[in-house]
Amino acid sequence: MAMAKNWIQRAVKHPGAFAKKAKAAGMTTAQFARRVLANPRHYSPTTRRQAALAKALLAMRKHR
Repeated sequence: MAMAKNWIQRAVKHPGAFAKKAKAAGMTTAQFARRVLANPRHYSPTTRRQAALAKALLAMRKHR
């Protein structure tokens, strides 16, 4: 049961890294996630994974 609760902590290796990238691009994390997922070839695999996680976490937040 403890593993199920802590999957987010294990998924986020560098807290704030994606937000820092979004801020550098002059966008919110949600806007930057949409841009990355719409143009995946322009971004590194790490950034694409971060965008997918950000989108999932934002969706979870909406359903709370």
